[in-house]
Amino acid sequence: MKDLHSNISPVVSLIPAAIAATANGAAIDLQGFDSAEFIVNTGAIAAAGDYTVKVQHSSTTTSGDFTDCAAADLLGALPASLAADTVYRVGYKGGKRYVRHAITKNSGTSIIAGIVCLKGHPTNGPVA
Repeated sequence: MKDLHSNISPVVSLIPAAIAATANGAAIDLQGFDSAEFIVNTGAIAAAGDYTVKVQHSSTTTSGDFTDCAAADLLGALPASLAADTVYRVGYKGGKRYVRHAITKNSGTSIIAGIVCLKGHPTNGPVA
């Protein structure tokens, strides 16, 4: 059996919470890893809310330097609008050092959401 446990490093991008406004996740440093996968978990959506999520990347941690990832930098795709009580995943294969997510509130009151980034394929494993 393959050992996934020793070859991934989970990082919280967004602690599960009620999100009532557009929010950016923390910059996640991919140095020492050759892959990343975002796992997006949603719960209830209040007032028929419409929320979208995208992956952004940058060579620095400066918030203004992050740009939206092109489809060619992603494995899979995120939906045009998040649904309640759903899990989504999208992989990153671009060449930038830092990644983050951005959740955009288009309408409604709030969404319960959390996002984890799984950093994988460590250059020096196993991951502790």
